[in-house]
Amino acid sequence: MAKKRPQTKGTRPQITDGEIPVVGAREPCPCGSGRRYKACHGRAAAHAATELVQRPFEGLPGECDWVALRELVPAATVELTLKEGLPEGVPSVSLATVLPMAWPALRRDDGSVLLGLQNDTPSGDISRDLADTLRRALEAAPGTPVEGRRAPADGPRLQELLDPDGTFEPFVHSGFEFWVPDAENATPEVTASLERANAAAIPTVKLSGVEAAYWCETPEKNHLRWVMPHPEEQLLDALARLHAAGRSALGEGTRLVGSFRAHGLTVPVWDLPSEVTAEDVEKPAAEFAERLAAALAVTEPLTADERRARGGLTNRQVTLS
Repeated sequence: MAKKRPQTKGTRPQITDGEIPVVGAREPCPCGSGRRYKACHGRAAAHAATELVQRPFEGLPGECDWVALRELVPAATVELTLKEGLPEGVPSVSLATVLPMAWPALRRDDGSVLLGLQNDTPSGDISRDLADTLRRALEAAPGTPVEGRRAPADGPRLQELLDPDGTFEPFVHSGFEFWVPDAENATPEVTASLERANAAAIPTVKLSGVEAAYWCETPEKNHLRWVMPHPEEQLLDALARLHAAGRSALGEGTRLVGSFRAHGLTVPVWDLPSEVTAEDVEKPAAEFAERLAAALAVTEPLTADERRARGGLTNRQVTLS
């Protein structure tokens, strides 16, 4: 049997709690204790990061569109405005629904940054995880993706990095070609990922006449999914009033069928006949917005018919997040 090497004890550098970086759960803790990170300083970080933030995009410009791009829209990009301005060598920072290979972020060859929105996040605060990814992407070498990790529990959130007065104007793409400005030089892995993503993408169009409403096409029927900023109980009451009065549709053959609940906001959904296009629903949606505003202003208790309508809408509500 081989002899065991004698154990030598060396002095480890002393690191204060505030200086300990975040590493993988199974990696040795940077504090030098010899234990895995998850069993040492990672334990407190994990506890701090698991508390779910119900409205992670609250306070950001375009909160409703953030929710739509996170949960509903296959392919879209938005140019982001940083509070401190763009760092040297970074010509632009854009949000993207999805990136190739499901990368959390990508620093392109020209120095620009793409931040992926629809990735799984390791903590209960999507905003903090995205902010951590964004900061690392700004410092990454051009031409490299950014790997995912758990953000430090005391790290900044998007609300601290993005300009609160900046605009948020999504551009919906028909496919994911924006991934590869130079398709001929894309790697085989990226090309295959692009083909898979394009094959799975549902045709989607953002309405221009109202905020955060997205038409989509499916094989049997089309849909309108509309992210709304109103408090949930107030919105459901208003929708019930309109539904009971027969005024919740968006034209002949359309029907309000229920709603999603996503990231603290409510997303009513309408079924549309397959021949109804996004352009066809622009005017009915604008007219519905006026009816909804009037219904939201009503403060009287719901009638029996309205309560039944509300119960039906509530029973068909699905929570996405």
